[in-house]
Amino acid sequence: MPFKTVVSTAQLAQHLQDPDWIIFDCRFTLTNKQAGLQAYQSGHIAGARYAHLDDDLSSPVTANSGRHPLPDVQRFSEKLSRWGVDSSKQVVVYDDSFGAMAVKLWWLLRWLGHDKVALLDGGLPKWLKEKLPMTADLPQITPANFVAQLHHEMQADVVEVDQARQERCRLVIDARPEQRYTGEREPLDRVAGHIPGSVNWPFDENLDFDGTYLPAAELREAYLKLLNGVSPEQVIHSCGSGVTACHNMLAMEIAGLPCGKLYAGSWSEWIADPSRPLASGEGHEHRAHLSDDCA
Repeated sequence: MPFKTVVSTAQLAQHLQDPDWIIFDCRFTLTNKQAGLQAYQSGHIAGARYAHLDDDLSSPVTANSGRHPLPDVQRFSEKLSRWGVDSSKQVVVYDDSFGAMAVKLWWLLRWLGHDKVALLDGGLPKWLKEKLPMTADLPQITPANFVAQLHHEMQADVVEVDQARQERCRLVIDARPEQRYTGEREPLDRVAGHIPGSVNWPFDENLDFDGTYLPAAELREAYLKLLNGVSPEQVIHSCGSGVTACHNMLAMEIAGLPCGKLYAGSWSEWIADPSRPLASGEGHEHRAHLSDDCA
């Protein structure tokens, strides 16, 4: 049975020699863009390829885009083929930040129609703590033929976000830390604050004390409370640049809920147009309540 949400360190360790399992190291630091690659070169889980957030998982930034625009589908599919990915492969992604970066590749593969992809629960910190195998050797890769089946319905553009934020039966969830959402602190983008009408759910709220995702039942209870009557299908996820938002999407999948849509441009795209409205502070309680017109 394929893994579609998370795999444990023990499960991955059992498949290190399995040619049908492909591992990706997605370590990345927003303030030092080569740190992840350098860490990978020093040591990584055996067989892992390295996927760079800027160079591999995004397309070039433009004046109107966010910091991590979605990659070109054809070019990214060709890259996945060179990495040995096809429809038969189970893909596992990991990083050293409890999934905050690797979740983007999880979402991208789902977006391209490849459901057999899972995050290593607890990531590299848990793997290292358990003294599981590491290597500096580069993997021997057999190219494959990745065929994309694009799911346009998994993403929302800025026009849809602007509509959704004003609708009582829809919800925009912001995955950034609370201080960035409120505008108290903004280390990455030139404007602080949040999309008016959005609510804040920092992605680390999904995590247990050991860096693994909370149990499905706890996540389900938390998200249903957050949604407050809004259908999960009517949720749009945002963050700074469409990366950590995917962490909340994975949490909803673990909880057995439809994960909604990703606003890939997120805050960094929203602020590219100075005519778009901005909000700061804690924000107002979303107006959603379960009623007949939200059914």
